[in-house]
Amino acid sequence: MYKRYLSLDVGDVRIGVAKSDLMGMVATPLEVIDRRKTKAVKRIAELCRQENTKSIVIGIPKSLDGTEKRQAEKVREFMEKLNKSIEGLEFFEIDERLSTVSADKMLNETNLRGAKEKRKVVDKVAAAIILQTFLDMKK
Repeated sequence: MYKRYLSLDVGDVRIGVAKSDLMGMVATPLEVIDRRKTKAVKRIAELCRQENTKSIVIGIPKSLDGTEKRQAEKVREFMEKLNKSIEGLEFFEIDERLSTVSADKMLNETNLRGAKEKRKVVDKVAAAIILQTFLDMKK
């Protein structure tokens, strides 16, 4: 049975979103949700419908020594909001240490000009890294 996953890199201002292929092998950046302009829970519900999935991989930020940061609490609070608003979700938590750093390094090797342009994509690339890590661990 094939299963598609969505992945979230939850930040205070933006949420990076990625999706897997139907076979659950390859992660692809999907979009960045600006929480100041968009109702994030509503948008994620729409994406779940569009992508026909209830499976969400969510990055939990940890410090280098493995302890959870304050941001981890905020991510779990956001998960609760999603869980109350979207019926039947299943969550998979994954350590997201360095996913944004990795995404940033990858984007430095591209032709993106300037911080503003990079900010538009770094979060969805980080979400794809989180999801690909999860998919690789499942194999």
